[in-house]
Amino acid sequence: MTDEQLDLVEPLLPAPKVGGRPEKHPRRSIVDGILYVVRTGCAWRYLPADFPPWQTVYWYFKQWERDKVTDTMLTALREQLRVQQGRSPQPSAGIIDSQSVKGAGTAGRGSRGYDAGKKINDRKRFIVTDTLGLLIVVVVLAASVQDRDGAKTTLLSMYLAAPIRFVFADAGFAGRLVDWAAAIVRTILHVVRKPEGQQGFAVIPRRWCVERTMAWLTAHRRLARDYERDPATSEAIIRWAAINTMTTRITRGQPGTRQPRWRWPDDQ
Repeated sequence: MTDEQLDLVEPLLPAPKVGGRPEKHPRRSIVDGILYVVRTGCAWRYLPADFPPWQTVYWYFKQWERDKVTDTMLTALREQLRVQQGRSPQPSAGIIDSQSVKGAGTAGRGSRGYDAGKKINDRKRFIVTDTLGLLIVVVVLAASVQDRDGAKTTLLSMYLAAPIRFVFADAGFAGRLVDWAAAIVRTILHVVRKPEGQQGFAVIPRRWCVERTMAWLTAHRRLARDYERDPATSEAIIRWAAINTMTTRITRGQPGTRQPRWRWPDDQ
């Protein structure tokens, strides 16, 4: 992390415990070790020697997740970034989507399933973002879970995490889920469908933000596949990836821009 990113994250970490042995390694090294695993996709045991011992980094990762530190960090960073973008701190609308991903052999067999539509055997990620594409909640389930069923768990988590009562969704979430959302979580689920006669790829209004967020997340190599034995660990990895993205956007002041297409020099 840069110094600017560390200034955002460090105040959100739990204070060191009073008494007992003092912490041997600086918090910055621990956070950098976690982000190194998330970004590069390496195994915990393969952390370079520049970082603290992998057992120490992993212990902090599990301890902070037990204390729901990543949830607190996500909320604080999302509010700060929304204010920076001229929005109110709390979002009023969200976007839901799902993504099926292949799993490695380390993923627990009991938490895996087969997605017949995508022909993928492992897990499915459900996320809700605000209209800026900032992560609000994530739920990881077996890939065999239908979108409408997985969305119920996700919308319940969203109901407790943010005051969102209007959610955009694609056609995979249509049907009885719309009535369920209105009755149980008092949320309007608005299905955004493709235009009639559309051929090929086209950007769908109110849907591209969550698709872009999926691309941001999977740019972290640990999320290219699901390597985690426990789905809760997968959710934690996704939150760390979102934290990395948010701190980058805050310190940079604007979303990333597309790299210009490279062209041959005129003399060639």
